[in-house]
Parts: sequence; C-alpha cells; structure tokens
Amino acid sequence: MFDLTRHPHLLRALSYADRAKNFVLRKNAGKTAAQQHLAQFYRRVWHGAAAQVGATLEDLGGDVFEIRLGSQWTRVCNNCTTIDDLATHLIVRTKPVMYRLLAKHGLPVPDHIEFTIKEMQPAAAFLERAPRECVIKPACGTGGGLAVTTGVRTRWQLARAAWTASVHGDYPIIEEQVEGRNYRLLFLDGELIDAVKREPPTVIADGKSTVQQLVERLNQERLDHEGTLSHSLLTIDFDLQSTLRRQGLSFRSVPAEGKLVQLKTVINENSALDNVTAMNELCPALIEEAKQAVRISGLRLAGVDVITTNPGVSLHESGGVFLEVNSPPGYFWHYHKRDGAFPVAVHVLEAIFNRQPARREFVACPC
Repeated sequence: MFDLTRHPHLLRALSYADRAKNFVLRKNAGKTAAQQHLAQFYRRVWHGAAAQVGATLEDLGGDVFEIRLGSQWTRVCNNCTTIDDLATHLIVRTKPVMYRLLAKHGLPVPDHIEFTIKEMQPAAAFLERAPRECVIKPACGTGGGLAVTTGVRTRWQLARAAWTASVHGDYPIIEEQVEGRNYRLLFLDGELIDAVKREPPTVIADGKSTVQQLVERLNQERLDHEGTLSHSLLTIDFDLQSTLRRQGLSFRSVPAEGKLVQLKTVINENSALDNVTAMNELCPALIEEAKQAVRISGLRLAGVDVITTNPGVSLHESGGVFLEVNSPPGYFWHYHKRDGAFPVAVHVLEAIFNRQPARREFVACPC
C-alpha cells in the first residue's frame, strides 16, 4: 500500500475530502444539541450540590455559576473549578510529561514516542517493531478521548490517525495498545472517593440495519434522553472504523440479528449503561499505585485512568498501565452509572469551602 507517512501534503488534501464527505453524509449531526445537554447536566449538578451544602448559587451566564457559603465564594464552569491551579492542570494535560514523571517514579505507562506530521518515520518504525496494535492520540491540549485512534497496524492508518490527532493538539504520540478493562479512579485530596469500570459503547444488531444506521439511531436515542443516557454522541471517526474493522465490519455492514457490536475502543463516548461502580474490585496495591500517581501530579482533584486485566493485583503484576491523570475530570461517569450515582460536586464544594465532608454514599441520580 502507498506509504502515506511520507506525504504530509497529501494527508492535508485527504483531510479536506473527509470533511466534505462527513458534511454530505451528516455523519456527526447533533453535536451542538449534545453539548447543550452536557451543559444542562452540569447546571443540575451544581444547583443540587450548592443546595446540599447550604450555599447560594447565582447564574452569571455562559455556564458560569458563582456559589457562596457565608463569607466564602467560588466560581465554576461545567467541570472546571478553582480547586486546582492552572499550571498544574496544563502540565497534567501534557501526556508525554506525565508519562515521563510517572515512569521516573517506577509507575507503568505504555511504551510510546512523540513525533510530528512532517517527520513520521520514527512513528512508522515504532509501529513496525511494536508487538501489538498501537494507539495514536494528541500529545496535549485535549481530553475526553478527542482524536484518539486505536487498533493502528499499517502506515496508512498511522498517517490518517496522526493527521487527525495533530489537528486537535500540538503534535501526536504513538503508544502500544494495552489490553484490559478501563477503570476511572477519582481522588480528592489524596483519598479515593469513587471508582468506575467503563465499558466501551456497543449496540445490538437487528439484522436489517447497517452499522451506520444503528449508530444514527443510537445517537438519536441519546439526544431524546437529553444527556441522561450519555454525555456525548458517538462520533463516526477513525476509532469507530478501526474497532469495526477488527470485527470484520464496516459502516455499510448489516450484522446478524442479536449480534453485539462494539462500536468504539476509546470509552469516552460510552453511555450510563456502560458504567458500573468498581470500588470493591480494586486491591490496595493498585489503589496505592494510583495514589502515588496523584501525588506526582500535584492535583487535589484527579481522575486516574488505568488499563488492567485484573484489578485484584497491582498494575506491575497484571501488566497494566496508567493511561492518564485527568484534570479537570469529567463528572458524568460518576453521576450516571447502572448502580447509582456518586455526588462529586458536593465533595468538591466541601473541599473548596474547607468543610468536613459528609458521609460518602451512592445515591439515586437526580441529574
């Protein structure tokens, strides 16, 4: 196959063609409505949290709220708060820096390298010597799984995925794709307060519809639930294509009736039905490793993402890795789970206002 990694100008032209095709097919329609639903979710979260701690809330517009408790006050915007400083937040979101810091302290991270679109040969060499499929992602400036592509095995896939990643960040990185389940561990002031096992998004085929039609129907269902089923829509992107390809499918395939089709490998666009509390699955050794990662990051509020085949042992023992230390972490996965909700915003306000935290428990989600 033509080696696209040696032709960045052709990559640019292909990207314009992709945009035109997506516009014609309306592949990612409804994104604006989904973003509005996410903002409404955080509006409900902060109104509820302020009421629970006895604070008042003023809407300043633009999804910004001022919350006052006696002489104390703070401002929030969606999942952004004043609990961590900007420098720490920016450093944590620079993935190669965090990987180096974690590895320096003996914590396991995926084997990876940084590269640029103008010089992709180091990434191509990494891909060819890697013993497994690889992941391409932006090195910094993004979150929420944006522009991440899994299952990369050829130079053509590498080049297309790298261009997508570079559009959303300063430069891409390539890393080995580690097998296992995805766990989000949420820490506040060094204490693990919640853990969620996040499964990838799936759909059950009806034997009549193409994969693209199934995705469109699923996205409409998410819009109809106004953000309570999922905080985002499924994006038709390279990760979806790659995940389907590994199952012998494409957008035009009509899977057999009753077949469970995994739609993406990146889990950030999953639904509430794909999230379940995992506090009782984690062993003390794994939790201690995650605590160390949080201490290294310098964050008060941190969402630690790990991949492991066995949460009952340490990452060193299972061969698992740290994927990210997130700042600011999203709240959706903690409020919308199959087995209840954890009120993150309440504990964040208590920490900001230096109040004794209430007993932490799982509650029925009002959001």
